Amino acid sequence: MLLLLTVFFNKLFAQDVYLESVLKASRDKLYRNIINNSINKNLSTPLTDSTEDKWQDAFAALEFINYRSPWANNKIRATVDSLQKRSSIFQRAMLELLYANYPKQFTNQVKGLLEHTDDPKIFAMCAEYLLKSDSSDEQKKNIAAITAAKYAGDSGNPFSKELLYRVMSIGGAEPSPYLYEFLAANYLPGNTLLISFQRKNRNYPGLVMIRDANGNFVKDVYGNFFAVPQLARSISNLPGYLTNGNTPEGILRMDGFDHSKGIFIGPTANIQLTMPFEFKASHFYKDNTLPDSSWDLNRYKKLLPENFRNYFPMLQAYYAGKAGRTEIIAHGTTIDPGYYKSLPCYPLTPTQGCLCTKEIWDEETGRLRESDQQKLTDAIIKAGGPHGYAVVINIDDKQEPVTINDIIPFLKLAMQK
Repeated sequence: MLLLLTVFFNKLFAQDVYLESVLKASRDKLYRNIINNSINKNLSTPLTDSTEDKWQDAFAALEFINYRSPWANNKIRATVDSLQKRSSIFQRAMLELLYANYPKQFTNQVKGLLEHTDDPKIFAMCAEYLLKSDSSDEQKKNIAAITAAKYAGDSGNPFSKELLYRVMSIGGAEPSPYLYEFLAANYLPGNTLLISFQRKNRNYPGLVMIRDANGNFVKDVYGNFFAVPQLARSISNLPGYLTNGNTPEGILRMDGFDHSKGIFIGPTANIQLTMPFEFKASHFYKDNTLPDSSWDLNRYKKLLPENFRNYFPMLQAYYAGKAGRTEIIAHGTTIDPGYYKSLPCYPLTPTQGCLCTKEIWDEETGRLRESDQQKLTDAIIKAGGPHGYAVVINIDDKQEPVTINDIIPFLKLAMQK
């Protein structure tokens, strides 16, 4: 009865809600406000230690609406030369913008910061920018040598571990071994699973499926496997181990529904996820006997199928959590998809690193017209509720969206084993 009431409430809430912010007039007004105030006004402010936050807001706005103008470009160009003199928070914000909007244009300035910074996150962001600008063997060899020398005495540093792997893997995707093992009925028994299949190129939407605690994948009323597109691309498109980067590969804890008050996520129920290191280890591993600080890589590996425990890409969530990533959830969206019409993911909208499904709002009525997020929450309820784990995995590097036809062969293989 409780599940039926929850389904009824979620559907009623999603269908009846009215949002003024999604009306065309409101979206147009927001867009003008972002350009006039968040971008132009803030970038017109003289840059000092006390005004760095205004410039950081402008950087975020430029990324958010995928905006470029000759005037803004000149402001960025004039500022990047002083990047080494700025605070680490400012450096992170600007490097994120440069990675997203200005690849290849400021390699000399970023290289200078790489050579002088002592901040491991800044160092990694600089290296990623340079690798995006030039992925030649010579460049990769140079970045690898600098990284290995800089962190020679810190073998557990999550930034250097991820960066060195990235250097080796750029230009090709390491094939996922035995993908069917994630689909086996005896994988993490007793847990509801959200499995998000992605491409290495996160410009293309992935596909999310739901498995119940007994090992059965949720099906629709026609007997077809439930699956909806899900985007794991961030606005910056930075690698998943970095803050505001793409959703990291690996295992995240799934723990409940919530309703966001944020104007860009929207009111449809979202799925709460937690990263390794974000909360107590006892919570993440669902083991109350564990000490709060018992974060151990081998324990994390036990959540993976045996053939994946030495498959480095699936350790990214662990190292991303160790590097400080938090607050990743699976949610819907009220963002105007028109900002990203040039991207292959359209009409899905990128985020700050969450898993995002498609929601289409009627710009004339303010009502929700189409919601894959609602379908997803209903499927999780049907599976027994949002308590278990989320698996995010890149299946290959095809330059196209993931479809159910990509997954069916592995489902069949899992059933045969």
